Amino acid sequence: MAKARTVGIGMDYSATSKAALRWAVDNLIDGGDCIILIHVEPPKADHTRKQLFEDTGSPLIPLEEFREINFSKQYGLKNDPEVIDILDKVSRSKGAKVLAKVYWGDPREKLLDAIEQLKLDSLVVGSRGLGPIKRVLLGSVSNYVVTNASCPVTVVKGTRQSKS
Repeated sequence: MAKARTVGIGMDYSATSKAALRWAVDNLIDGGDCIILIHVEPPKADHTRKQLFEDTGSPLIPLEEFREINFSKQYGLKNDPEVIDILDKVSRSKGAKVLAKVYWGDPREKLLDAIEQLKLDSLVVGSRGLGPIKRVLLGSVSNYVVTNASCPVTVVKGTRQSKS
């Protein structure tokens, strides 16, 4: 039997990050694996938990807690029924352990921090599909992470008609 892996999934609730979550659940996650949803909030976001965890990111949050609306408000996250539903299903059907972690700052840097801190075996992120000009001007989080990560990174492209 394969060793259980720890798979990080970048989550900002956009259509492409949900596509990345679905892809990971359908193609990557096996029984006993651990999924960690990684949220990166903007550095200016001001939430009750930020002062405590700004440097290290939040503690790991189990699915049961993550599901609660109160919890989402404390961290300034969206309570997204679709995401919770996908996580509930993979937890039940594949026996995967589901956790979440919140960081504050630049998503490029914080995703790399998460890889190191959480000792991820792999990371799955969505790609907004910026055109070549915008990518040069704005920089691409997925490009940066793929180039600098110390573990395999899968970039899942969103569909053309995605509403993010």
